[in-house]
Amino acid sequence: MAADVQPSFIAIARIARTRGNRGEVLADLYTDFPDRFNQLREVWLVSSEGTHRQLMTLEETWEHKGRIVLKFAGVDSIGSAELFRGFWVEIPADQAVPLPEGSYFDHDLVGCAVRDLSGSEVGIVSEVLHFAGNSQLVVKSLDREFMIPAVESICVRISIGDRQIVIDPPEGLLDLGK
Repeated sequence: MAADVQPSFIAIARIARTRGNRGEVLADLYTDFPDRFNQLREVWLVSSEGTHRQLMTLEETWEHKGRIVLKFAGVDSIGSAELFRGFWVEIPADQAVPLPEGSYFDHDLVGCAVRDLSGSEVGIVSEVLHFAGNSQLVVKSLDREFMIPAVESICVRISIGDRQIVIDPPEGLLDLGK
């Protein structure tokens, strides 16, 4: 790898606040595989603006009420831990858990162009929202925003390599909110 090329990373958590008085932080999970933290020894912490990136060693991790508690080496006080509030917890993309066929990471879908069956551009995926038993693609066009259910019957073709999603929307879906 050339010196000026940075490996790509994926976010697996985001630090919400401090916890305890030994420098622990409580983080929201951004992974479907929270057990991965049991095997991790190092993670990258990245500021929400992306201007600061720091490799950190994990001393301990444990789940707590649907979140993950992280204890980093050298972070031993509430004040030290507070500096990382809002930071993303990332790992190199090559450490991603392999997904089954037809499943995608949110970060792979964000930025994909969305087109209908005729090839007309609908917009660009800006984020993926998850609700109980349901995921929605937030698709932004120049003047509108759509929420498209992320189901096979609507998202009929997804090509991460081409950064494109072809949809077959039910009648009226793209007219909602007009």
